[in-house]
Amino acid sequence: QVQLVESGGGLVQAGGSLRLSCAASGRTFSSYAMGWFRQAPGKEREFVAGISWGGGMTWYADSVKGRFTISRDNAKNTVYLQMNSLKPEDTAVYYCAKDQAVGAGRRRPNEYDYWGQGTQVTVSS
Repeated sequence: QVQLVESGGGLVQAGGSLRLSCAASGRTFSSYAMGWFRQAPGKEREFVAGISWGGGMTWYADSVKGRFTISRDNAKNTVYLQMNSLKPEDTAVYYCAKDQAVGAGRRRPNEYDYWGQGTQVTVSS
């Protein structure tokens, strides 16, 4: 069993930065890839960024590539999402999630089995 708790969301002006954190419980955390997703009102949940179990491989949605950076600290059971150059269209609830299988590169929500409760990110223009 894995529990995920996100933090770090808030209100920021366009062009600003935020750092999200996802604290995980459970001994299997370091064995699996992790992902960040987001969901805006009236839209489907979409992939944002993923990171392999050891952190050596990362992958991003085109919409955030070059602006967001995913990282992890397995000693602290925590995954991070550094978000720079934020835009109003980045406004959404952001969720972290654990990959359901060993491997990396997955982008579909149904490929992740444990989810946090989400943290709101609002970017004003």
